[in-house]
Amino acid sequence: MRLLVIAKEPVPGKVKTRLTPPYSPAEAAALAAAALADTLDTVVEACRRHGARPLVVLEGRPGAWLPPDVPVIDQVDGPFDERLAAAFDTASGEPALLIGMDTPQVSAGVLVAACQALEQADAVFGRALDGGWWALGLRRADGCVVRGIPTSTARTGALQHARLRAANLTVAELPALRDVDTAADVEPVARLAPAGRFAAAARARERVGASR
Repeated sequence: MRLLVIAKEPVPGKVKTRLTPPYSPAEAAALAAAALADTLDTVVEACRRHGARPLVVLEGRPGAWLPPDVPVIDQVDGPFDERLAAAFDTASGEPALLIGMDTPQVSAGVLVAACQALEQADAVFGRALDGGWWALGLRRADGCVVRGIPTSTARTGALQHARLRAANLTVAELPALRDVDTAADVEPVARLAPAGRFAAAARARERVGASR
């Protein structure tokens, strides 16, 4: 069982650009780094509990946010659906659960339950509240399941779910989560995991703003 995290190096001006403004590029990158660190800590714990193997599929270079002994491979070039497809193809034929770096509030328990669901269902699917999806698992990983699906649209989740059904896959639904795409997402997500690095980064920005 592979637990894949598709991620982007948190470089100011190149990550979470939809947070700017009101956040500066440096603040947006700090939030992205914190979200990624929280996500990877949760993934490591879920892997420990379930016996899965983590893998970060990265655009960019590893940083201090990467936990020890978590392997990293480069994303392929091309549109995002091709990057997702290639990530699944690294685990071709075996069970794989893929998540992004935008839901730092996700718990290890939810990820373990998703991995367990793949023992019965052909796929697991977690919708995002903006119309996309935050998690997709396949009992037999195959990049063709995601290749060609438009990404970053309000219909992405519905189109991906329809693709799973069209492939005659049984689908177990995961909890819907809010991912961090815009400034309006930061505070609600931080409240869901107040002890995490993401929440701390959000509070630090608020403190700086209050002191100005």
